[in-house]
Amino acid sequence: MKWPLPHWQMAIVSLVLGLLAYFTYANQGLRHDRDKLQSANSQLSQSLRIQSDLQIRASAIDTHRTKELADAKSKIADLQRDVADGTKRLQLNASCKSATTTTGGVVDATSPRLSDSAERDYFTLRERIETANSQIAGLQDYINDVCLAK
Repeated sequence: MKWPLPHWQMAIVSLVLGLLAYFTYANQGLRHDRDKLQSANSQLSQSLRIQSDLQIRASAIDTHRTKELADAKSKIADLQRDVADGTKRLQLNASCKSATTTTGGVVDATSPRLSDSAERDYFTLRERIETANSQIAGLQDYINDVCLAK
């Protein structure tokens, strides 16, 4: 069977148009997939920025509260050193011990002083109170600045 030349041209044009239609349809599917991936990428990028911001905020809170706690502990240690040196005095659970075992009198008594265990307990308690206050303040900052910031 011999086809004249115009029939070959029609067959080639039909084939080219068919391939063009197929590739156009395939290209639309790829564009749709690309758009979905770009949307997912932008959402993930936004989530990453938010997470990074939250980590920076949490780190700033931690740094601030850790410095405050270190300053408070340093102040307590200075106070404890001053009390041990006699520069400062504490009046808590004080007892007067007489210098000698003679008859009592105001002249015989030493100045009021904390018992050793009361003094240790006092400074331990102050340090624990400062630690608890710092932890509570840090948690409040975390809730206000990180959790509620979303």
